[in-house]
Amino acid sequence: MIPQSPFMSNEKQLSLFDWSNNNDYSESTSDSDFDSKLIPTDAKIPIPSETYQTMEQIAVHCNQCCRCELGENRTNAVIGRGNPQAEIMIIGEAPGQNEDEQGLPFVGRSGQLLDKILESVELSSDRHVYISNAIRCRPPENRTPTTQEIEACKPYLLEQIRLVDPKIILLTGATAVKALTGEKRGITKIRGQWLEWEGRLCMPIFHPAYLLRNPSRDPGKPKWLMWQDIQAVKQKLDELEGENNSIDF
Repeated sequence: MIPQSPFMSNEKQLSLFDWSNNNDYSESTSDSDFDSKLIPTDAKIPIPSETYQTMEQIAVHCNQCCRCELGENRTNAVIGRGNPQAEIMIIGEAPGQNEDEQGLPFVGRSGQLLDKILESVELSSDRHVYISNAIRCRPPENRTPTTQEIEACKPYLLEQIRLVDPKIILLTGATAVKALTGEKRGITKIRGQWLEWEGRLCMPIFHPAYLLRNPSRDPGKPKWLMWQDIQAVKQKLDELEGENNSIDF
């Protein structure tokens, strides 16, 4: 059973988003006076774009969120890590035990491998990327999140993407791909391909956990394919940065 919101009724929550009487909200709201009670906790009520002005505001609400049942047993909502103004955003599936305990995504063995993959093309997880997940709370026994859980959490992800405004989005694994784009093909069929979503370049890649289970570096194996993919990502980033830095005489 989904827990009842400790805040206000659905009708009152919906009425809060009549912006005609509240046009100055985005200008007057700061992290210190942001009131998480003004955000709908019922998954059936959408969270409008531009609701949040900072990642800290998202964190405040996610740590009180009860839009699905996962909030009942979380230790911490896992929002993100890295540079919130990065040109690359990486989206995983869901927090695991380490992430739930620390409140940060990709901090276990998968995260360590992800950092090494980025470093192989001179990208830093602190400077060059922002990392998040399709959902912010750990599913029991690290199971795959349900469609309902993904949809309940998706407004937070969309707000994070809007705030970061990345040039490139990397989607680690089939769950992340489907959560953002709706693409249902398996990861082995679409990894390494450039997709367009909402005007942004996206590339599906293998989840680092999959690479840990498949350690061979032989040509054609997952780790070898990941090496091809991350090089293509770095090349595309360099191309995009070159376009932005070019001077038209």
